[in-house]
Amino acid sequence: MLLIFLRSLVFNVLFYAVLVGLAIVALPTFLMPARALLTVAGWWAKASIFLMRVICNIKVEVRGAEKIPEGPLLVVAKHQSFWETFALMPFFDRPIFILKRQLMHIPVFGQFLRKIEMIAINRSAGVKALLDMTRRARAAVRSGRQLLIFPEGTRRPPGAPPDYKTGFAQIYSACGVRCLPVALNSGLFWPRRTFMRYPGTLVVEFLDPLPPGLPKDEFIARVRDVIEDATGRIVEAGRKEQEQLIGSAPSYAASSG
Repeated sequence: MLLIFLRSLVFNVLFYAVLVGLAIVALPTFLMPARALLTVAGWWAKASIFLMRVICNIKVEVRGAEKIPEGPLLVVAKHQSFWETFALMPFFDRPIFILKRQLMHIPVFGQFLRKIEMIAINRSAGVKALLDMTRRARAAVRSGRQLLIFPEGTRRPPGAPPDYKTGFAQIYSACGVRCLPVALNSGLFWPRRTFMRYPGTLVVEFLDPLPPGLPKDEFIARVRDVIEDATGRIVEAGRKEQEQLIGSAPSYAASSG
């Protein structure tokens, strides 16, 4: 475990060093189209995945990438880790996220988020925030972008009971496009609330797209069922691999807290 600690320490130092370095490289993109900044963000994602592999022995396996439709799209992903907030971006042409408004206040970083037109919401505003989020999401998707959302709203550790909110179904209805469910097991290797990075195979699986126009209750049920079934399968495989690599899967990875 000491070796994992040391590797995690080195990784985190380099991870943020690369972030700062690329933020400097990206400064000229303020004068360029937003696509230039998205390109730099893709470099950060790819560099981070490379560092995960060579330092922490975390391999990333992508399944079902051929199922990603072209054009406007709603992407609904399981959320276990910080990893998917940046690593999913390179798979899409013009990705956009819904994020909390406080991130916009971070110096420089917040300006980057505004440049690529991320949708910031005030979670304390209730129904008003949902209506504004839906309006902006519809406009973004209809302009040809791919909207990535986490239907549980916040990170949930592997094994925690699912907690799907209903707001994502309203966005789906308003946008009128296909929905791509995404399952993953990132929480086993990049857990929340710790800087530790555990070895193994991080799997992200793109599932069969759902057509537009499904009734709200049916849509929520189908998204939840396909994501949870696939996530449960790849989480179980990931735990077995970790038991072989380090003796046991981290106990808090299965916690619901």
